[in-house]
Amino acid sequence: MTTIKAKYLGNLRVECTHVQSGAKLITDAPTDNRGKGEGFSPTDLCATSLATCVMTIMGIYAREHALDITGTEIEITKRMSDEPRRVGEIDIIFHMPDREFTIKDKTILERVAHTCPVHLSLSEEVRQNFTFRWRR
Repeated sequence: MTTIKAKYLGNLRVECTHVQSGAKLITDAPTDNRGKGEGFSPTDLCATSLATCVMTIMGIYAREHALDITGTEIEITKRMSDEPRRVGEIDIIFHMPDREFTIKDKTILERVAHTCPVHLSLSEEVRQNFTFRWRR
């Protein structure tokens, strides 16, 4: 069954529709690749997918172990490589909420991050750097 439908709108923009929910998003080519940069580029979505997948996997673990990670904020930086043009490096900083987590909780949550399907699907040539900033 189709998961996503997409339609090219012209001017380097694509409208994507999530079939099950009807949610839509539009991608735009970045300014350094002939676009207007007025929306997420496809490679922005790649980096965003990694971060949100990691957060989802951590959320599943947290929910199953009565940990509250609600409010975690994430900074994502994507760096492109040339020849071939591709995502070369993704830096993700997780600003964890101000709660008392044990050393064990922190260690397991950080390990769980490396089990997300997007992390495991990306080429090993894409450097994925995860930083966790714990407030306590």
